[in-house]
Order: sequence, then structure tokens, then C-alpha cells
Amino acid sequence: MIMKAYLLKICSLRNIILIAFFLLITLFTSCVTQRNVEYIKDKKAGTVSFTEPIIPDYKLKPHDELLIQINSLDDEAANVFLNSNNMQSLNYSYIDPYGASLLAYPVDKEGYLLLPVIGSVLVMDKTLEETRVLLQNSLKNILNQPAVTVKLVNRYVSILGEVNSPGHYPYTKDKLSIFDAIGIAGDMTEYANRESVTLVRNENGENIRINLNLTRPDILSSGYYNIRPNDIIYIKPLRKKFWGMRQFPFSVVLSAITTGLLIYNVVK
Repeated sequence: MIMKAYLLKICSLRNIILIAFFLLITLFTSCVTQRNVEYIKDKKAGTVSFTEPIIPDYKLKPHDELLIQINSLDDEAANVFLNSNNMQSLNYSYIDPYGASLLAYPVDKEGYLLLPVIGSVLVMDKTLEETRVLLQNSLKNILNQPAVTVKLVNRYVSILGEVNSPGHYPYTKDKLSIFDAIGIAGDMTEYANRESVTLVRNENGENIRINLNLTRPDILSSGYYNIRPNDIIYIKPLRKKFWGMRQFPFSVVLSAITTGLLIYNVVK
């Protein structure tokens, strides 16, 4: 009986040591290191330059929304082009993106823009500048020295996955880098995989998926460095997240080990 009790104590101690060893190994392997949270890893010292990729002008497509402002020496004649929801005293500089959508002219599914007096204008596959020139030339015989401003309203980017504030965000800049977009979403979390970022983009009616590595310096010269309207950015999690301190109940397990050691000492 004494020998049996002694063997049971040894086995219990061995099990406790094995569990503690396993938890320590798990704890160290689940730790996020500095290299896991770095962007653009480059060992070269000093200034390194990268050629900015050529960004083609955005071409209009069906369901785009355009905010169009028409001015003329004859203000009363120009007022006919105000959207039905618009006001003469509206200051376009202070319109938020969602409010601007209510004042915008939509491009229909055939690619046409319907305006008062002018009628239907084909704008599909045209840039904003080409559309502006087209509308201004159409108004020369209607208004006295017309001046046209055209802005794209529906500039949105969706940012999902391991970011602090995932969501669907509007933006107004003509050029927005992928780092700017991630900054809008509150930056990546510590469990974000910066080497595996998926960009989903619609080109010519097809959804394409691009895998990006934000730790490589050549991302600065990539053709996908700047995002396009309605892009989707998805940041994958690290595998370490499964064993992360936030998910695994380390406090409960460590408490159980401590209780076991205390009981063992009392029995001994």
C-alpha cells in the first residue's frame, strides 16, 4: 500500500509537470513578436526610393453617382440644372459623402447620365475630366460661359478582418493608398497577418483577387498600392490567434495547476 501510494504521488507530480511544460510551450508559441507587427521590412539603411506606379484615371461605369455643379454668368438659367433635392445656397465643400449621394446624378445601367435640358449623355468608360468637358461643351449653346465641376460620389472601400474598426468607409481623395485605408480602419490588430492581405477588385465586370504582402518594400511600387473605388480589403489572422491569451483560458488552467501543487504538498 505504501509503495502504491508513493507511485501515485510520483505520477501525479509528473502529470502536473507535463501540463505546466505544455502550457509554457503554448504560451511562448502564441506570443506575437515585433516582426509580426512590422510593415515594410527593409534591412537597407538610409533613404530608398521607389517609382510610384502609374494610376489610370477612373472610368465611369453603371450605377456610379456624380455630383455635378454648373455655374454660369446667368445664374437663373444655371439653376435649372440643380438636382431636385438641391438648394441654390448649397456649399459643395461641406457635403458629407452620404449626403452628397442624395444630391448626385446616377449613371443608369446603360451608362447614360440624364440631365435637364441636355437630356441623356453617354458617360460610360469616360473619365471624370472627359465627362466634365463633354457636359461643358453641351452647355455652350444654352448658358453664357458655363463652368462645370464633376465629382465621383460613391468612393467607398470595405476593410474587413484583423483591423480595429472594420467597416465600409467613404473617401474623397483621388489617390488613397492601402496604408491610408488601413489607417481609416484604426490599423491592424496584433494578430493580423501582414504578409497575407487580400484585395478584391472589380475590373471589367469581373471580380479579381490579389494577394499582397505589406511587409515587402516593393509594395510601394506595386500597381495595387493605391486602391480603387469599391475595393474590398481583407486582412487574414495569424495562426497564433487560436492560442492567443484572449481566447485560451490560461488563468483557469494555471489556477488549477497551482491548486494541484498545493494539494500535492499537503498530501506529501
